[in-house]
Amino acid sequence: MGCNNMKPSSKQTLLPLKGVRVLSLCLNLPGPAALMRCREMGASCVKLEPPAPAGSPPGTSGDPMGLYNRKAFETLHQGVRVATADLKTEKGQKALHRELAKADVLLTSFRPSALTKLGLDWKLLHKQYPTLSLVAIVGAPGARAEEPGHDLTYLAENGLIKGLELPPTLYADMGGSLMASEAVLQALLLQRQKGKGNYLEVALSVAAGYLALPRTWGLTQDGSAVGGGHAGYRVYPCKDGRVAVAALETHFAKSLCTAAGIPYVNILTMLAPATHQSVAAYLLGRPRKELDALAVEKDIPLYTLAG
Repeated sequence: MGCNNMKPSSKQTLLPLKGVRVLSLCLNLPGPAALMRCREMGASCVKLEPPAPAGSPPGTSGDPMGLYNRKAFETLHQGVRVATADLKTEKGQKALHRELAKADVLLTSFRPSALTKLGLDWKLLHKQYPTLSLVAIVGAPGARAEEPGHDLTYLAENGLIKGLELPPTLYADMGGSLMASEAVLQALLLQRQKGKGNYLEVALSVAAGYLALPRTWGLTQDGSAVGGGHAGYRVYPCKDGRVAVAALETHFAKSLCTAAGIPYVNILTMLAPATHQSVAAYLLGRPRKELDALAVEKDIPLYTLAG
């Protein structure tokens, strides 16, 4: 049992970015996801995207996300003013600078060399717009910012790919979007302290590395407490599906053991192979509906899943 979708209350009034204007030039996922979070925090958000490729149907977006997943694109840009501007043209540059003159933060996801070609090198930008901050999303930090890469390669680099299976979601992109929206907040705090804009770089490979820290520390390595070594923290088969059990704390572990008819002595009980076998046998013989009820009745953190 549990809740799949944790949504903020419709009555939420905390809007720390109210009155702040964020201009985005980002395509695909990390930048638009960061912009979505800025909008949710009250920012006035504008996005300039390139024209759609030649031969595209009328109304097609210049952002690849709008082509391969329109639903995701629309969700990411709800409440965002989206306009088309070819930044490689004089007309597009004029549109860009009209928006820059009104913006507090510029959000980009280009390589440094591309920013320079578009006239958005930080030194030049800062000279033209002293109070504007730039949050630059890149693939890898510093000297590696020109390297090609995507979510999958950054996860692989940080040991987050197992076998030949693709990850169930885009961890580096979404982690990077969180870091980018955090960077927007940092930039504004610094701006208010010093009275000038700031440059902050957010690297997706660093976001992947941050998400990988529990594994780097050994917390999720095979056989560790949350890597399958603790009988109360595993995914087991049940009669008509699977069940994710997260009974780590002593009182949860005791409740699980009591339900399975296992005497609980101490933490070592949960690490014993015999406990794993007994819990597995107990869960295998019960349907999801019964286990959902057990979770509520005995206060055991678990979530049942279809097979």
